[in-house]
Amino acid sequence: MENNESMGRHTVTIEDRKRIKINCVEDVESFNEEKVVVYTSMGVMIVSGFDFKVNRLSVEDGQLIIDGEVDKVEYMEVADNDDRGGSGFFGKLFR
Repeated sequence: MENNESMGRHTVTIEDRKRIKINCVEDVESFNEEKVVVYTSMGVMIVSGFDFKVNRLSVEDGQLIIDGEVDKVEYMEVADNDDRGGSGFFGKLFR
């Protein structure tokens, strides 16, 4: 995957708790109407809420836009030895 410099700075923008824009997205582990788990350049991000719908997902520029009610955003550190090996959404999609 691209490094941080070529993808730019990791930013998260929440608009009125109804839309969240995330950049520097490397992979989508899972998503449903209440939770989205994504790998970003700054670690694993978990977005919780309800009525989520993916508005935009771009592999090329690492951008994810989700519409729905955003209740919580949290980060988890990824272990240095984490080898996802294509187990996320993109990995399953492009097998």
